[in-house]
Amino acid sequence: MVRGLAINSNVLLKSSVLKTEVRDRIMPTSFPLEDIRNIAFIAHIDAGKTTVTERILFYTGRTYKVGEVHEGTAVMDWMEQEKARGITITAAATTCYWGEHRINIIDTPGHVDFTAEVERSLRVLDGGVVVFDAVAGVEAQSETVWRQADKYHVPRICFINKMDRVGANFNRTISMIEERLRAKPLPIQLPLGTESSFEGIIDLVENKAWRFDGNPGSEPMEVAIPESEQVKSSQFRQVLIEKLAEVDDQILVAYLDGHSISVAELKEALRRVTLANKGVPILCGSVLRNKAVQPLLDAIIDYLPSPLDMPPLKAIDASGAEVTRKASDDEPFTALAFKVVSDPFVGRLVYFRVYSGQVKVGEQVFNAARDKKERLGRLLLMHANHREELTEAGTGAIVATLGLKNTFTGDTLCDPSHPVLLESIRFPEPVLSVAIEPKTRVDQDRMGEALQKLVEEDPTFKVVYNQETGQTVVSGMGELHLEVIISRLLSEFKVGAKVGKPRVAYKETITRAVQAEGRFIRQSGGHGQYGHVWLELEPAELGGGFQFENRLKGNAVPRNYVPAIESGVKEAMETGVLASYPVVDIKVALYDGSYHEVDSSELAFKMAGSMALKQGLLKAKSILLEPIMKLEVVTPEQFLGDIIGDLGSRRARIDSMEAHGEMSTIYAHVPLAETFGYATSLRSQTQGRATYSMEFDSYQELPASLVAQITDEVETKSARYV
Repeated sequence: MVRGLAINSNVLLKSSVLKTEVRDRIMPTSFPLEDIRNIAFIAHIDAGKTTVTERILFYTGRTYKVGEVHEGTAVMDWMEQEKARGITITAAATTCYWGEHRINIIDTPGHVDFTAEVERSLRVLDGGVVVFDAVAGVEAQSETVWRQADKYHVPRICFINKMDRVGANFNRTISMIEERLRAKPLPIQLPLGTESSFEGIIDLVENKAWRFDGNPGSEPMEVAIPESEQVKSSQFRQVLIEKLAEVDDQILVAYLDGHSISVAELKEALRRVTLANKGVPILCGSVLRNKAVQPLLDAIIDYLPSPLDMPPLKAIDASGAEVTRKASDDEPFTALAFKVVSDPFVGRLVYFRVYSGQVKVGEQVFNAARDKKERLGRLLLMHANHREELTEAGTGAIVATLGLKNTFTGDTLCDPSHPVLLESIRFPEPVLSVAIEPKTRVDQDRMGEALQKLVEEDPTFKVVYNQETGQTVVSGMGELHLEVIISRLLSEFKVGAKVGKPRVAYKETITRAVQAEGRFIRQSGGHGQYGHVWLELEPAELGGGFQFENRLKGNAVPRNYVPAIESGVKEAMETGVLASYPVVDIKVALYDGSYHEVDSSELAFKMAGSMALKQGLLKAKSILLEPIMKLEVVTPEQFLGDIIGDLGSRRARIDSMEAHGEMSTIYAHVPLAETFGYATSLRSQTQGRATYSMEFDSYQELPASLVAQITDEVETKSARYV
């Protein structure tokens, strides 16, 4: 049974009275927790996430006109950059109502450059809908978002979209979900027809079929399963029951006893398996043609979790002990800030998810991450960039607030009398940089304020002022990421600036263990400066980061100087000895040194630590690491040779190739430095028929032949500013 509003959406346009009545019906002030769903739509770029969200908003009565991405009228893609490019750039939140349930939705970007938006959304949501293109199947970013959902143990359902397109293949996509994502797909629907003849779905759970005529205002038509599909649907239903029996004891017992399994039992089992992340229900449709949106809404309600279905939240209290917070309004207020936005109309907005308790407008909350108390200003329920005023927010709510000046992404907000700290959100490091210079003095002041706001909004965007060159260097996740940031800087913040060419964010590390001495001694008329340390440097495993160990014995160096030594080491790591790139993946141990009773100071030992590290880097045969990207190219077979030849010239490593019909997919790893302008090159090689996607994979050693080239470039550039 398809749930929803009984009143046709087209009728709503004719009467403002009816409009108000329906809005009152579908937007009650409070909701039982079991009727709330907090979900995200996640997928590879162009799989149709935003189109799915727009149709859901229409069918739930949240909007009265269908927004289209290709026309720039999508409600959720409200930024000018999103409308111009036809892609989602920032995660947008909204709330809608289906039957007796409230659905809080976050529509996330699909482009790898904006993966931080997916990361922070999944951190605060309970469930996810993963959208796949029926033609392309599982794509590169599909794997990335799937891993992110695995990381946060997010239960999810899958929706295979674009079943009406030429080349759509339902079974192939399911096989790819199983093989590439290592998931257990549980198809609960089959397509009724395919490609241009796609007209609806077969519901394997309820053993019936639904037809859709494609008109947004039309109701789904329940029909009998066609005779030509009955054998196939019966087989798939049996396989569904057998797969459930493998992971659910109740279905296993009924199956072994030969009992007939009812629709209700099947739905309950599917819900248990989904919530336990033991299987993934698979649905299908074509949202652009308004086919199978309502059954997707039903599946969101039936199989994805409410806040009550999630395990109690773990946190750390003031004493450092682990405590839990249950999803209840009676528990102390606990929330996580997951997004900061500089709204040009209302100011600084902080989005947060309430995990327990309630909070009202004007109340004081405690920021446990920064040890500061703040007062909530207005509370807002967001609908993309539109706002609705609230007086309070309870458990399970996703809202925004004004007035929090010192709260940033990943901070914990809680009851001042019950302080707790939640695990923050970790984001990947940026891999691409550009230099940016203001045109005038006025632009310089304006640029500083604008960059600060952009850094607060986006944790993967970094700004560093280079003292040697006098340049401001901004870093991001890729060319598109930086392009969007700079576009906002110029148009939204009205900053006049000159922008340099993108450059790769190399890293420096060591290849062998060494011992190094740092001695800082200065004599003057009064107190001098004396700091002396011995450090041992060792390479850490790739991705191991920085590790500092105190191995001092006796009183060689007073303990109160050790933090200063570590600080000096960290400061020296910001610019290595080869080409001024940061030093990573290194273990540093302080094992000896000496001090002077009068002349020693924290500054002296900080300088000694810094000098010892620089000395050690010279002895330890430092190398440069370069970012390597995972590349996936989909091309007509006739262009395969040209593309492989071009990739070879870009130092790419071809991992594998896969043929499906007339198209071939190339899987490769390629250095980021070799990918600039690749989109233009690929278009010219393939007459615009090939597509590619790329995401950061890892850092690997830069060939020695290229190290000298990069070192020379850095020295030349530095000499220019001397």
